[in-house]
Amino acid sequence: MFNLKPDVVARLERVLSSVEMLLPRVVKPVDWSSCYAANWRRHSFSGYLEPIKVTDTTTMDELLGVEEQKKVMIHNTRQFLAGLPSNNALLWGSRGSGKSSIVKALLNTYAEKGLRIIQIEKEDLIYLSEIFNAVEDQPYRFILLCDDLTFEVGELSYKMLKSALDGSVYSPPENVLIYVTSNRRHLLPEYETDHLGGKYVNGEMQQSEAMEEKVSLSDRFGLWVAFYAFSQDRYIDAVRLSITREARERKVEIPITKELETEAIKWSHDKSKRCGRTAYQFAKNYVGRYLLPAAD
Repeated sequence: MFNLKPDVVARLERVLSSVEMLLPRVVKPVDWSSCYAANWRRHSFSGYLEPIKVTDTTTMDELLGVEEQKKVMIHNTRQFLAGLPSNNALLWGSRGSGKSSIVKALLNTYAEKGLRIIQIEKEDLIYLSEIFNAVEDQPYRFILLCDDLTFEVGELSYKMLKSALDGSVYSPPENVLIYVTSNRRHLLPEYETDHLGGKYVNGEMQQSEAMEEKVSLSDRFGLWVAFYAFSQDRYIDAVRLSITREARERKVEIPITKELETEAIKWSHDKSKRCGRTAYQFAKNYVGRYLLPAAD
């Protein structure tokens, strides 16, 4: 039996406490039978899947102005659920136009058929292989969602995602698809100088090396699904739907008047954006003001 001095014991306890902080948390495996979504939580040198409660109740019918985009994503996801060939997807375009909402609506539609979602941040893409290992033997189908993704040239996570999409050793198992949303078509910033250095070969213009590199990541997604700003009519339709939904949740009736529509249009001008998000934000503001006198 060693007889250690008190100061030595104190130092050893401090060392053990520091080491313990670096070790991964001991967590229970996710019960995917009752949990429909999880986040990847980074911890020290690794991480773990953390169950999250799905509170967004968005349905496909509530998403206006993106009919073609919904059709493409529904077909691809149904193929995936059926074990048929399907593609990783890049949903890109105008902010607030419904890219993330479509993925949430897919989960609400197909969770009972075995669809699950794992959300991951850009910085955690370096752990892709660990996430794949954690779910590859599960009897469910997983969408790995990286939301609002953009890269700067040379980031390590960029290379990891590129390798996974390329079918390398980091490629996902057959029960995982990768869905990414971004405001950038190629996930990287584009500059005027990127187009310098192009040349004609056999009468056809070939892209510069800079552009070739930037296209190389987005090109690995089997599906490119583009989203655009709403027309004014589509925006007003989205406002009507959002107002109706907010009113229904509170068991009240709110008339849709010309004055309301005029106010909604002014709201979109102030926000410099006509999209589903702007319509939803206006609806919350309007319904709140409409009901406030009764609440007071």
